[in-house]
Amino acid sequence: MSQAGKIARRTFLIGSATIVGGVAFGTYLAKRAIPNPLLQDLADGEAAITPYVKIEANGITLITPRADKGQGSYSIQASLIAEELDIDPVTATISPGMPGPAYFNSAVLQEGVPFPAYDQGAVAETMRSFMAVPAKIFQMQVTGGSSTVPDSYIKLRMAGAVARETLKEAAAQRAGVSRTELKTDAGRVILPDGTQISYVDLAADAATIDPITDVTLRDPSEWRLLGKVNAKRLDMVAKCTGTEIYGIDYAVEGMVYASVRANPGIGGDLLSFNASAAEAMRGVQKIVPIKHGVGVIADNTWRAFQAVNAIECEWSAGPYPASSIEMFDILEKAVDNEDMYDHRQRDEGDVSGALERGEVIEATYRIPYLAHAPLEPMNAIARVTNTACEIWTGTQIPLFIRNKAAQLTGLDEEQVFVYVQPMGGSFGHKLEMTHVEQAVELAMAVKGTPVKMTWSREEDMTHDYPRPAAVSRGRGKVADGKVDTFDLSVSQSALTPNWFGRLTGTTIPGPDATITTGSWDQPFDIPNYRVTGYRAPDMVPVSSWRSVGASGNGFFHDCFLDELIHAAGVDPLAERIRLCLDDASRKVLETVGDMSRWDGSTPGENRGRGVAFCMSFGVPVAQVIEVTKTDAGIKIDKVFCVVDSGPVLDPTNFEAQVFGGVIFGLGHAMNAELTYENHAPQQDNFHAYEGMRLYQTPVIEVKALSNASKIRGIGEPGVPPAAPALANAIFAATGQRIRELPLNKHINFV
Repeated sequence: MSQAGKIARRTFLIGSATIVGGVAFGTYLAKRAIPNPLLQDLADGEAAITPYVKIEANGITLITPRADKGQGSYSIQASLIAEELDIDPVTATISPGMPGPAYFNSAVLQEGVPFPAYDQGAVAETMRSFMAVPAKIFQMQVTGGSSTVPDSYIKLRMAGAVARETLKEAAAQRAGVSRTELKTDAGRVILPDGTQISYVDLAADAATIDPITDVTLRDPSEWRLLGKVNAKRLDMVAKCTGTEIYGIDYAVEGMVYASVRANPGIGGDLLSFNASAAEAMRGVQKIVPIKHGVGVIADNTWRAFQAVNAIECEWSAGPYPASSIEMFDILEKAVDNEDMYDHRQRDEGDVSGALERGEVIEATYRIPYLAHAPLEPMNAIARVTNTACEIWTGTQIPLFIRNKAAQLTGLDEEQVFVYVQPMGGSFGHKLEMTHVEQAVELAMAVKGTPVKMTWSREEDMTHDYPRPAAVSRGRGKVADGKVDTFDLSVSQSALTPNWFGRLTGTTIPGPDATITTGSWDQPFDIPNYRVTGYRAPDMVPVSSWRSVGASGNGFFHDCFLDELIHAAGVDPLAERIRLCLDDASRKVLETVGDMSRWDGSTPGENRGRGVAFCMSFGVPVAQVIEVTKTDAGIKIDKVFCVVDSGPVLDPTNFEAQVFGGVIFGLGHAMNAELTYENHAPQQDNFHAYEGMRLYQTPVIEVKALSNASKIRGIGEPGVPPAAPALANAIFAATGQRIRELPLNKHINFV
């Protein structure tokens, strides 16, 4: 059969199709036909329509296309399907599937609409729904923005329900009974007389009938898997026993090993190199010039590391200022500079008029560049032949990788196969693909041989696309014991256009909302309220970091609000509650007060407590942090954290994600920064880029609320309030107002 014959039925919105003697079920919310990844490698006469469920003679496979970087993504996606399909996901094969446009993320762009998340009016909701269109056009098969659950919550349950009802129909036709008389349980259809027929046995019959698309999703009161405290992530045993196979562990028969060195000034060129010493080293097989650098192919990774470092390289200067001092000077000049104006999504009352009258409170804040620094450095295996390119790597952007590899090799996109692997962390790092481009370049130099390319830790740190550095200037006023005027300006280089341009070569026009995300969209009703973003010139190429714009703006916004509240002479928590205009957010603040027994009193001599709030990714989060001032420095004693992300699908994992977000946020606030000299970061390994130490970790209490009307993701929202809550607590304990991160530049921690 021709390829056209294979794809003739892929316009079904919900469908089933024969696959290797079995059946596939799937859904996608789109009107135009989208190519289906399962069309690759099908035999003549077979077809597949956007499947999330495959049932074959050897069992059931659940397709979980959002990548897993340690946050439990595969597990929750599988559970969403399995809940409706009536199977235990432990009995199924879990696979990310092959990348394809059908798996676009319909929720990932919703953060970019010009409406705060607490605005759920008709216009705002229509705009959010519309964001699925560019996500589809740009084939945004992306894992990020805490969007996996919002994107999958209905979609994957529908896939499971359609599969279940179609299998019941197949059983009904075989038994000569009505489908309404049948039940399902544990991967079987149960007939009225008690006879059980396995899904596997019914797969071939199901492939011959039209799918049952008129399905009703089960009420949460009927759930067996979702929302249960005893739910166990599917990857826990492997990760606890050290048997998980991450991308860096994966092996392909006959592969060689490689590493690279690129210009430490990202984007700069390699002018010349002398590889004579490297060529003489044991195990070295080939020296390969690559874009912006040079690579070594050897017989193991360690020898590749040693050899590539032995190459003498002459680099051009990086295409941005050489030092952090120069970069911050640019950011300082950009803030409040009308020539750098980018956007203003919040402008209420008469801020300019209010600031012309009476005493104005002013403060300037700074945050540094931050590396992602996951435990697993960048790595990829690539094999290139004249007819195909295969790539094995952990990635959040598999379809972008497929398209880029096609460009590099000159192959058709259909000839590129990306096999997504579990990731040993990311925090946004694996939203990039420079390492994959390098692996493909190396593989093209030894066609037919798989090349496993691994970055050294030093290469990983110095060639990270970091979280942007930024400067913020706050001006405000208080009146009658209340916050009256709040004016915040933020300057940083563009993030989203920078990232999207690297992936696609396409420039995104218009403003970059990430400059002020986490500051303009906070649910407070201040009489005169303005937040403005200023777009500094591009400097170090930057990228998304866990909680993106809110990672820094949460610090800027809440710390300056805390300064104004202190100037007004009122209680920090009470004033935030008074200003709050969103019911769910107000309840979060009230609950964190109850948890921490906040009564406005001082917790004791040399002790302090700070409160902070940030809504990010639609999730309101409040934290109270208690600290003690010692002779040696600040000790963080306890953190209380309240979160409302709507219905909680996995309570155990929810708590773990919030714990991790708090520790991640605190560790970076305390210690971490990238500083630049000669265009390169000075911090090139973990010894120079410390997180929070185990002995410094406080007691953390987490509480989930479910007052919000929508279900949200939880991987990132726990991060933004941590830094301001800590800074506010330090002020309460010491009287020292610190306006720059990391805090250890101004105070010690014990």
